Parts: sequence; C-alpha cells; structure tokens
Amino acid sequence: MQANEQIALVEAYFAAVDAEDLPSVLSTLTEGCVFSVETHGVRLQGHDEIVGMFRRLWANHRSVRHHTFVHVSAPQTSRIASRFQVENIEHDGQVTRKSNCNFFEIQNGKFAAVAVYMSGGNTLNGAQD
Repeated sequence: MQANEQIALVEAYFAAVDAEDLPSVLSTLTEGCVFSVETHGVRLQGHDEIVGMFRRLWANHRSVRHHTFVHVSAPQTSRIASRFQVENIEHDGQVTRKSNCNFFEIQNGKFAAVAVYMSGGNTLNGAQD
C-alpha cells in the first residue's frame, strides 16, 4: 500500500468506529488481528474479542469522535502511526478528551495489529471481561 492508501485505511477505520458501524470496523481488521491498549495492559486477539470491546465502548458512551489526525506512514514496512484527539460524550453529557497514538501493522490491505497508547483512564473500559 502507498502512504495515501494507508492513511485512507486508518481514517476509514476511525470513521467506522465513530459511526458505530461494526461491519465496517471489522472490514479493516484481519481475522486474527491483535488489538492492544499498551498503556492499560489490554491484549485482544481476533474479531470475537475485539467486537466485545467495541460494543462496550459504544454502550459506555453517548458518542465517540476521533479527529485532528497526524499520520506517519511507512509503506516500505507496511506500518503507519497516527496521533489524534478523541472526544467521548458521556451519557450525562460530559465530554472526556484524550490525546492518543495508534500504531498499525498492515497485512493484505487490513490491520493485522493495532497498538493503542491512550492518555488518561482507559475509555475502553472492561475490555477484558
């Protein structure tokens, strides 16, 4: 993949997360994708475990929005890093803001690994029930 294709894949993934569009999220991940939240000791593998995490994220917030992306693409190694801002609207209307970085490894046009570095508390609460 070229840099612009990697960036488009990352932004499609986050657009799907923000839209709570699970089929589109999963379409960006390999079946055996390893998803980790490095700052909170979370490691999930495969669609079944990852689906649970996203369902909990969406249930625990009124809405989620990722924006203000800065991407560093490395097409020669099939990797891309993305820094971005997150706004989680809580059910009571309060806003939780975060500054995060994700590191993606790409295999056959999908993410084989996603490593999340998250500021503050883990908003992917209960990622490992």
